[in-house]
Amino acid sequence: MIHTFVLFCLCFWRLIGNLICEQSVCSSGVFGESVSVMEGDSVTLHTNVTQIHEDDDILWTFGAENSPIAKINRAAGIFNTSDVPDGRFRDRLKLDDQTGSLTITDITTQHAGLYKLQIRGAILSSQTSNVSVYARLPVPVISNSSSKCSSSSSSQQNCSLLCSVVNVSHVTLSWYKGNSLLSSISVSDLSSSLSLPLEVEYQDKNSYSCVLNNPISNQTTHLNITQHCHTCAVLISAAAGSLLIVAAVVMCCICRKHRKTHQEGKCYLQLLISTTTKITL
Repeated sequence: MIHTFVLFCLCFWRLIGNLICEQSVCSSGVFGESVSVMEGDSVTLHTNVTQIHEDDDILWTFGAENSPIAKINRAAGIFNTSDVPDGRFRDRLKLDDQTGSLTITDITTQHAGLYKLQIRGAILSSQTSNVSVYARLPVPVISNSSSKCSSSSSSQQNCSLLCSVVNVSHVTLSWYKGNSLLSSISVSDLSSSLSLPLEVEYQDKNSYSCVLNNPISNQTTHLNITQHCHTCAVLISAAAGSLLIVAAVVMCCICRKHRKTHQEGKCYLQLLISTTTKITL
C-alpha cells in the first residue's frame, strides 16, 4: 500500500512538472565552447539543435556590447544577418535555416571575441563561444650573422647564425637540435619581430631546425650548414688562392726582367722555387 502511494506521488509530481513546462519557459542551462581558427578560414558556431521549432526565437550577438548579428523568428517571418557599426561582418555571415548555426567566412583577427546565442521558445537555452583567430605564420629565415668566421682552435671553425621572423604575435620561435629544444623566445599580443641566435661548428653533422609556432600551427626551416656557413670555407679557399695569385704576379715581373737579360733558364728555376715556397707556407 505504501509503495503504491509513493509511486502515485512520483507520477503526479512528474505530470505537474510537464504541465508547468508547457505553460511557461523551462531552462536547459548555460554552456559554451572555445574555438581556435586560422585567419582566412571559416568557422561554424553550432546551436546543438537538430531542428528549429515554429515558436523558437534565435538571436546571435557579438562582443561585450552584445551587438546583434543574426536573428531567426519563424512565426514572425524573420531570418536575417546584420553587420556591426564598423562593418567587419559584411558579406561574411551565413545562417543555417534548419539548425540556426552561424558560419563566419574568410575570418580575420577582427572577428575574434565572444559570441552569444539565445534560444527562446518551449525551452530557453543560451550558449557562449569564445573564438580565437591566429594570423598565418611566415617561414623563419636563417642567415649568417657574422662577417667573419670564429675559431676556437686551429682545426675547428664556427659560424654564428640568426633565425628571424617579422610582424608576428602570439608565437614562439625556437631552435632545435634534432628533437631537443636548444632555445626559444616568445611574443604575445603586440605584433613585432623576433630573432634567435645559434652558433654551430662548420663540420657539425647534427640536424638543426628553426621552428615558429602558435597554438594551432607551425612553420619550420631546416638548417643547411654547408649553405649557411659556406663563408668559412670560402674565406679559407680565397686566402690560399690570393697567395697563389700574388706569387704568380711577382714571378711574372721577375721573368720579364730576366728575359731582358736573356736568362730564361734562371727565370724558370726561380719561378718554380718561389711558387713551391708560397704553397708550402
